[in-house]
Amino acid sequence: MGTDQIPFSRDDVKKALLRGEIASPELIPQGSNQTFLVAVSDGSRAFKAVYKPSRGERPLWDFPSGTLHKREYASYLVSRALRWDFIPLTVIRDGPFGPGSLQLWVDADPQSSYLTLREERLEEMERIALFDCLSNNADRKASHCFSDRDGHIWSIDHGLTFHVDPKLRTVIWDFAQEPISVGLMEDVATLLSTLGSPTALSRELSHLLTPEEVDALKRRLQDLLVSGRFPDPDPSRRNVPWPWF
Repeated sequence: MGTDQIPFSRDDVKKALLRGEIASPELIPQGSNQTFLVAVSDGSRAFKAVYKPSRGERPLWDFPSGTLHKREYASYLVSRALRWDFIPLTVIRDGPFGPGSLQLWVDADPQSSYLTLREERLEEMERIALFDCLSNNADRKASHCFSDRDGHIWSIDHGLTFHVDPKLRTVIWDFAQEPISVGLMEDVATLLSTLGSPTALSRELSHLLTPEEVDALKRRLQDLLVSGRFPDPDPSRRNVPWPWF
């Protein structure tokens, strides 16, 4: 999270994002869907955030219309359950253009991307690569990974996730067929156990994803635990997003 705007706890920020007034929407020109930089204030706190309204989502042939903002939030919830702190705090709420996702803005180091971080931050990149495998991320671009000005690694844009069919498209193929680190395997096993019980996470995901998508997530987790390795690119389909940066 942007260090210039976080003198408060995560709970404080979450309450502000959920209940604060959203003002000054400014269209962010990059991207195929309508995305806005907004100011959020609850009177005592003010933050910048990224607002992605459902009505601004471009229809896709393979993802159900109006669901990308839910997948953004589902990705955040799963990352939190894993205790992998690389997706900025995200909520779903009504905004100036209707319901959508609202994600805390991160002040990024403009020189950073996956390409500049891959060598020196291998541990964080492995974690993000594994998250993309279990969430079936169809759009991991190099610019979606970056550091803030304090050196914390973040990843954004998780709308194309959790499809039932294999969709993994990513620039992070460095770990293909490499063994998954033991600690990450333990996190995956814990997540699978959590999803197998009537927990808060499983209940929330049931409102964000279809039952088939939740079952597919569980299967991917099981497959990762059985293989213990990162997958290879599938030669029968495109494995890198376009544009890739």
